Amino acid sequence: MADNSTLEKVRRMITPLITDLKLELYDLEFRGGTLRVTVDTPPGSPGGVDIDTITLVTKMISRDFDHDDPMPGHYTLEVTSPGLERTLRTPAHFQREIGKTVNMRLRDTAGSDRRVQGTLIAADERQATVRLDDAELTERVVAYDQIDRARTVFVWGAAPKPGKQPAKKKAVTANKRPAATPTPDVPSTNSVDDAVPTTQEA
Repeated sequence: MADNSTLEKVRRMITPLITDLKLELYDLEFRGGTLRVTVDTPPGSPGGVDIDTITLVTKMISRDFDHDDPMPGHYTLEVTSPGLERTLRTPAHFQREIGKTVNMRLRDTAGSDRRVQGTLIAADERQATVRLDDAELTERVVAYDQIDRARTVFVWGAAPKPGKQPAKKKAVTANKRPAATPTPDVPSTNSVDDAVPTTQEA
């Protein structure tokens, strides 16, 4: 199992190569034997991350891990994009998504109070403020340590123009010497934390 120091070593190792591609490391997580690297375009960019770019990032990380693997034992390396509905885990995630519709599941609460959904109107290093989807447009402040899971909610709007489709979540998994196989996936709108299941050995 990877500890925080191992993940920090991975972060220091992969951030420069992701930055060189004019991308950002959106998230880094190790769960259930999978090292998930989520990359995104910088805020305000006109487009998202395409599958060719994800494949390239996967190959570059795998190449560096072949030379100096920071992860002990067997694990799955997965490189993915955030997709339409983004998991929110850090203050930076919340700050980036101000103005978006978000859904939160809280800890240690009962009944309807456990679910919070509305427009994210503010976020700092300790808490987020949500304008609820109710008749009074109530504002609720939620500390990050109260949140069990959180994600943005994709709001369906007008039909896209011909030739322009909404960005899908994309993921590529790889062995240490990969023949990378793209496995795009559209996140479910019913789950707070969407994951792309994969199986391999790295």
